Amino acid sequence: MQQGPTTVFGGTGFLGRAIVRELVEAGRAVRIAARHPRLPEWREPGDRLEAVACDLRDERQVAAALAGSEAAVNAVSLYVERRRAGLTFEAIHVTGAGRVARLAREAGIARLVHVSGIGADADSPSAYVRARAAGEEAVLDALPKAILLRPGVLFGPDDALLANLARLVRLPLVPLFGRGTTRLEPVHVDDVARAAVRLSGSHPVERRLFELGGPERLDYRALVERVAAQLGRHPRLVPLPFLAWHLAALLLAPLPSPPLTRDQVWLMQRDNLADPDAGGFADLGIVPRTLHDSLPRCLAVD
Repeated sequence: MQQGPTTVFGGTGFLGRAIVRELVEAGRAVRIAARHPRLPEWREPGDRLEAVACDLRDERQVAAALAGSEAAVNAVSLYVERRRAGLTFEAIHVTGAGRVARLAREAGIARLVHVSGIGADADSPSAYVRARAAGEEAVLDALPKAILLRPGVLFGPDDALLANLARLVRLPLVPLFGRGTTRLEPVHVDDVARAAVRLSGSHPVERRLFELGGPERLDYRALVERVAAQLGRHPRLVPLPFLAWHLAALLLAPLPSPPLTRDQVWLMQRDNLADPDAGGFADLGIVPRTLHDSLPRCLAVD
C-alpha cells in the first residue's frame, strides 16, 4: 500500500523546489501547494507528483492540501509585504503558519516541519524577524510536536545571495554593510532540503529545533571578496554606515518590489550563526557542502 504524499507548502520557491526534488529522489509522493502551483520541468514518468493551488490565508485550500497527507513541510516565505494584496508578515508567517499546524493536527498529521530562520526573535527591530518568532510560537501552540527548522543564509544555483553579489562585484566600488564584519554561515539549499526530508520522514527524532549553518564561517566582507575572486574582479570595498542603508531602504520602500528593505538591513546588523546547542546536520548524518567547493557551479564559472 502506497503512503500518502508529503505536502510541501511553498513548493515552488527556492527552498521549496529543492525539498520537492529531494523528496521525489527519496521515492516519496509529493504534493506541491502554492498560490501559483506548477510541476517541475525535471519530473519523469513514474514520479508521484501533484500540484494544487493553496493560499495560506484560505482555510479550505490549506485543509484540501493536507487531506490524505502523511507529512507536511511549510516552506512558505514572504520577504516584502504587499499590504494592498493582503500579503503581510502577520498573515503569512504567523496566522498562516498557525493555520497549517492546526489543520495538520486536525487531519491527524504528526510530522510537520516548519521552516523559519536563524535569529528568529520576538524582540527584534525587524518586523520580518518578529513575525518569524511569532510564527514559531503559533505553530507549537497548535502542534507541540512540530519540528522547527531554522536555516542560515541560503545559497545555491539561481539563488538571490550569490547572484546579487555577482552583479555588485562588477562595479568599481562595492558598498559594504557597515564595515562588513557581520558573520555568516552560508548553507547550501540542497543540504537544508535533505534535512527537511529526513525530518519529515517516518523515523522520529528527539529534537524539535534544528539550526542549520554551513561548515564555513566568514564575515560579509570575506564573502564579497570570495565572489569577486571567483569572477576575476577586483572592486574596491567601501564601508557604509548602517544608517545610510536604512535611509536608502526608506527611499526605495514605495517601489512595488524594492531591491532593499529595512528588514534586510536589520538582518545584516546581526551575526547569522547556528546555535551549537540546537540540532544540526550532524544529528541527521548529513555532511554539508562548503561554499568554497560550490561557488564555481553556483556562479556558472568553469
